[in-house]
Amino acid sequence: MNLASNVLGGLGLEKSDDSKPNLANWLKDIGNAYFTRSEMNKLVMDYLITEGFKEAAEKFRVEATTEPHSAFNSLDERLKIREAVQSGNVQEAMTLTNNLNPEILDSRPQLYFHLQQQQLIELIREKKIEQALEFAQNSMAELSIEDSKYLDGLEKTMALLAYNNPEVSPFSELLNFSQRHKVASELNAAILEADHQQTNSKLENLLKMLLWVQGELDDRKVKYPKMVDVANGVLQD
Repeated sequence: MNLASNVLGGLGLEKSDDSKPNLANWLKDIGNAYFTRSEMNKLVMDYLITEGFKEAAEKFRVEATTEPHSAFNSLDERLKIREAVQSGNVQEAMTLTNNLNPEILDSRPQLYFHLQQQQLIELIREKKIEQALEFAQNSMAELSIEDSKYLDGLEKTMALLAYNNPEVSPFSELLNFSQRHKVASELNAAILEADHQQTNSKLENLLKMLLWVQGELDDRKVKYPKMVDVANGVLQD
């Protein structure tokens, strides 16, 4: 029996007929699931450490008397690097990363490209057009030629230059804070991987499992109370 059958069978949903779990019973079953406070605290601590929230982790360590795992040891360095990316100082982030472990960027060309792309985005954000063009030509064009999969990302970034107000262009999402966060998280994961640590928090993995299971149920046309708003835990019957 494959993983899908194991998971769905355990939920009692390995079927595609017209039977439909009652939402009230479903919620009752969820309410009966028991997790100890220490288990929940470990999940929270794992998330804070993995994502690099040092101050929150230290406060939680005292309040919940929960010890962090070994990734806490590299937290100071990871925090400085994350903050550098999220503040738009990509070159500082790359320098700090190389000081920590020069093989991280050397062995991950896609990550290196994304950092270079973010550097280009920051130049465009600051309206440094000539520097942006020079940087794209000298630092990014060759990499895009060597591997065409990077060409699309470069073209979308350069397209920002075609607009007087790139913040309202079709590619404006590149200028959002979420883009910085995305690159910072990718770099953070690479640092953890190089240190032989887990790259995703357990909470993130649980969320991915939830979405995967719901996708499997949808594909099998199983009727079930679906979580339509993960952030607020809203189920739809």
